Amino acid sequence: MSRSLPELEDYVRLFHIYGKDLGSIYQLESESDPYFLLFEQIVALLLKPSSFNLSLPEQFRKVAHRYHRGDEATLFHMGDTDNRHFMLCDLHDLIMLRGGLQLKRRMEAESNDESKN
Repeated sequence: MSRSLPELEDYVRLFHIYGKDLGSIYQLESESDPYFLLFEQIVALLLKPSSFNLSLPEQFRKVAHRYHRGDEATLFHMGDTDNRHFMLCDLHDLIMLRGGLQLKRRMEAESNDESKN
């Protein structure tokens, strides 16, 4: 994430740090939320102006801006772990459908090739 404007690759790399997929996110039954930092990082990416961000549904960007501004209703809503996880999963699925899955597979193949050498 060296560029100042987020692109598809930035989201794919960020989600990849947290595992192969987010399928297990709803199986968590602990008091702590290991995906809270991911949520904060995703909000930070969504705040930045970029053509990729503008291609995403406006609701993702609106929530990020309201959350960042400290909007009371948004903070209350996103204070619920399930709501944060739902947003993360929705965005993850959208990213994967918009070319992220293909990019992720290519990055994994390149990584495997490098580890063999």
